[in-house]
Amino acid sequence: MKDFSDKVAVITGGASGVGRSIAFALGGRGAKIVISDVDKGALESTSQALTDAGITASGVYCDVTSLESCQALANSVLETHGGIDLVFANAGIAAGEAGAMWEYSEKDWNWSFNVNIWGVIHSIRAFMPILIEQNREAHFVITGSGNGGLVVLPDVPIYTASKAAVHAITENLYIQTEATPINVHALFPGPHVVDTGLFNSSRVRPEEFKKPGVETNETGITCVEDMRKMVKEFGITLKVTHPDEVAELAIKGLENNQFWILATTPETDARLQARLDMINNRTNPVRLMIGG
Repeated sequence: MKDFSDKVAVITGGASGVGRSIAFALGGRGAKIVISDVDKGALESTSQALTDAGITASGVYCDVTSLESCQALANSVLETHGGIDLVFANAGIAAGEAGAMWEYSEKDWNWSFNVNIWGVIHSIRAFMPILIEQNREAHFVITGSGNGGLVVLPDVPIYTASKAAVHAITENLYIQTEATPINVHALFPGPHVVDTGLFNSSRVRPEEFKKPGVETNETGITCVEDMRKMVKEFGITLKVTHPDEVAELAIKGLENNQFWILATTPETDARLQARLDMINNRTNPVRLMIGG
């Protein structure tokens, strides 16, 4: 897709982080934007900011853990715009797990899987029938992560597991839609740690998944700056990617119709190669550190 003028784009998790940046990047190119989120305050403020920037935009509350909520979002977009050209299944959270995985609360596992995995599944079920029925060019972009989708960073196994599943779903969806006009893309934000609100996901943690006496995630990391300080203790300088950079990467991937929307560095390429070598050579896993 080269021209985004008047194209209708729906972005889950669109009120902050990568989703917000994609909304502004596409809106600036003439697309009509619908953002959805569970954070009602951020949804309202981002919708207003998009409108103030001269972008045709609206915000619709959507909880991706609910199929009915995703279907209501899809129906709302259809009623307002008459069709859908771009879907970004972007909503995601980090549960903030810390320590030994056998000691994690089921609430952490359930919340993360409900948002990161079931959110993608529900988005596919809600929007793909519409895109197939339209029988014209459309794009479905699923936000994954190099942590899980490509390599394993063992300090956040819940998140890693969820994103491994997300990529498996994305690649299968690509194969199943090859004979249709629908183009499926796997978006890997990066190449460095992305400065988003992911580390502060506890701000939108539902009551049913809250743990008694725990107000925030147990890692003590609520923002990129916290992570920067942590890795500095290991002698590592944390490099950061701004969400706007990810948005431009995503648009370039759409323009070139790439499945793998992925930016890497020599360090990340080396990690991926080391993982492939480990599998091919049947060697034991080794710990990878965040950095580079």
